[in-house]
Amino acid sequence: VDLKECLQSAEFISSTDANFKILEDGSVYTTSALSLSAEKKTFTILLKDIQEQVEKKIHVILVKEEKKKTRHARDTVLKRTKRRWGPIPSVMIENSLGPFPLQIQQVQSDTAQNYTIYYSATGPGITEDPKGLFYIERETGNIFATRAVDREQYPSFQIICFAITPDGYSPEVPLVHTIRIEDDNDNAPYFTQDLFEFCVPENSKPGVVVGKVTAEDRDEPYTLHTTLKYRIVSQNPPITPAFSLHGDTGVISVLLPQLDRELVPSYTLLVEVRDMAGQPFGLCTTGTVVVKIEDTNDNAPSFKQLQYETRVEENRVSVEILRVSAVDLDEPGSPGSRAVYEIIRGNDDQAFEITTDKNTNEGILCVVKGLDYESAKQRVLVIGVNNEAPYLLAPHSQQLSQSTCSVTVHVLDVDEGPVFKPCLLRLDVKECEDIGTAVGRYVAEDPETGNSEGIRYRIPPGQCNWINIDDKSGEVRTVKVLDRDVGEMRRGQCNITVLAIDRNGKTGTGTIQVCIVPGNKNFPRIAQTDYIMCRDREPICLTAQDDDEAPYSTPFVYRITDRNLASMWKINPQNDNSAYLSPKGDIPFGIYDIPVSVMDNGGKVGETTVRVNLCDCVTPTECDGRTRQLSGGNVTLGLWAILAMILGSLLLLLILITICGCCGRGVMHRQVTDDCANHNLIISNTEAPGEEVMDHNIIPLQNTCDQGGYGVKTGDQQTFEVVKGRGHTLESVKGGGHQTLGSVKEGGGQPMMDTCRYSYSEWHNFTHPRLGEKVHLCRQDEEQKHSEDYLLSYNYEGKGSLAGSVGCCSDQHEEEALDFLDQLEPKFRTLAETCIKR
Repeated sequence: VDLKECLQSAEFISSTDANFKILEDGSVYTTSALSLSAEKKTFTILLKDIQEQVEKKIHVILVKEEKKKTRHARDTVLKRTKRRWGPIPSVMIENSLGPFPLQIQQVQSDTAQNYTIYYSATGPGITEDPKGLFYIERETGNIFATRAVDREQYPSFQIICFAITPDGYSPEVPLVHTIRIEDDNDNAPYFTQDLFEFCVPENSKPGVVVGKVTAEDRDEPYTLHTTLKYRIVSQNPPITPAFSLHGDTGVISVLLPQLDRELVPSYTLLVEVRDMAGQPFGLCTTGTVVVKIEDTNDNAPSFKQLQYETRVEENRVSVEILRVSAVDLDEPGSPGSRAVYEIIRGNDDQAFEITTDKNTNEGILCVVKGLDYESAKQRVLVIGVNNEAPYLLAPHSQQLSQSTCSVTVHVLDVDEGPVFKPCLLRLDVKECEDIGTAVGRYVAEDPETGNSEGIRYRIPPGQCNWINIDDKSGEVRTVKVLDRDVGEMRRGQCNITVLAIDRNGKTGTGTIQVCIVPGNKNFPRIAQTDYIMCRDREPICLTAQDDDEAPYSTPFVYRITDRNLASMWKINPQNDNSAYLSPKGDIPFGIYDIPVSVMDNGGKVGETTVRVNLCDCVTPTECDGRTRQLSGGNVTLGLWAILAMILGSLLLLLILITICGCCGRGVMHRQVTDDCANHNLIISNTEAPGEEVMDHNIIPLQNTCDQGGYGVKTGDQQTFEVVKGRGHTLESVKGGGHQTLGSVKEGGGQPMMDTCRYSYSEWHNFTHPRLGEKVHLCRQDEEQKHSEDYLLSYNYEGKGSLAGSVGCCSDQHEEEALDFLDQLEPKFRTLAETCIKR
């Protein structure tokens, strides 16, 4: 079949029937004995171009031949016959001299007489096959080469031989024959670089690797033709050999014990590489290697001159007075030769400085502080020199000491102006000092005479005018009240230049640095003054502020200035600037204005009034800023307490109506009849309220006494009722016109009678936490189980209860719905007294 006509770029050829095989030239062969049971056999040839992703199909129909009648019926089954022999791969010598054509091999077949071949070159880098290099005799099967072959170009060939019968039938599978080109040593080795350059530090020890030379050979690898040997042919300069070359690896190493850059800066080596393991008949090539010797600091610098003299005028500053130079044999410009100078002795006051000129490598000696002729007429300096790089001791050399030189500096006398001592005077001035306060004295001296006679002082204009100086004595005084919170004084300091002028008009300058020291000019004050304290009586944290700086601010000392309030409240320190305010005992609810004094560390006292709303609440938000004003304190009545009172009154009223309907009209019998009690209860005691002292209208008395006591008016008489502890009253929060039950403050008035056994504090401390917990649960419980405690139902026990409903809300407060207090009857005295005792 013609494959190229169908798909010329086919890369993959296959058959759908495994009994048939298709070669690249389009030949179709059977792979096993095949019986044509039918008259025709069909299969498909698949062609694929993987890169272009193209696929073609060729359908093949194999039919039985009827023209050939000479064959017997038993020959209808095709059988493959074996060749007599299989030739081994042939060898052709590279660059063979012939004669050509040169017979390579002969192939034979028992069943065919004509032979044909096609071949291809194999090996790396093969781009195309040589044309006309091989041919085969059609009749004999002899394979011939027409010319010599280069192995480096074509290392081997594959020849596919076909045996064909005279009628054009190919009965056998093609024979693949390999022809290998045997290598000839026709290529000399060559270096991979024209010039090899390496560097090695001087004074390197023998055996130190310098570098490696490499060479290649195009002949067959792993043979003697490519087994290379290296050697050094010559060395320039031709002195003692300094390097060795490893024959197999090409590694160059140091051989000379001492390489001195100052003697020989570089070496040039001529090296050779030879194949055939270095045998004389091998091919060879030479190359060049340059080894540069790198400099190390093995030569210490030394001064050209050991003694120098120079002169300089006194008080001259930043002036060059001398240049010194040193000699160094190391490579110029390298860290091993660049000099570093230093002053070893004679510069305790740091008046001199020496630097290095990068261009000339000289040392430049300068005066950085003015010299004083009167103090020293000459100075002697000792200067040393080193290198930037550390010194490395060369082999077989002795340790060298640092090179030094001495410099004598003569100081020349000059007529000088006055000099301030010190040149900068710091004066610390406290804030708020009076104008004209003397804060110091600043004088100058004549350096020639050493005294201050005839010198006058002046402050040039244009500077901060906080101080002035006396022109004769140099005394410094303030001209303003210094305050760090005003204008330029906020910076806290000011530098003032002062001039000193002698009789000859010579001038000297000095500087006064005025620093404002913070004073105690501010009072400490408490930042927050309004607080709410709930029933848990959590202490209040008071924090004071003071704009002064230390040591006139913290720590603060807190104190309550009012003696009466000090007996009720206490202050405990927390830290340097805060304290806790808390009640001493069980004081009444209400609003308290507490004067608190705060003293800072400097003794300055500031007083602040702290308002505390002592509220009967769980959280501060419940107070909402409203309170109930009472005599002797402030009390609030909760919503739940009022609700409990209303419910209790209604229940009591219902019981009274029931009793009146059962036992007679107008009179309530204390005995229980048989019909009512059913003989279940026996009265054992009577808890009557006692003597009636209240009228239908309870009218408050005018507050006319110093103690703030209240009276209860009954008809035309006035009766005072006193309870234990501090008095508490029940009053209306809606204003005038309402009547209350009152009591007398502790210590005020003469007690007339005692109407309770316990004080309110004792009763409140016992009942209040329990009632508050119940109310809290009523608000939190989603199932409203605790709300059933508002009104309690009791079984009939023979007589109605005078106490009414007893529930969780009987002690809660609410500032509304108190009008019913104006129409109370004597039978509700017990409930009213309970409220009074709170």
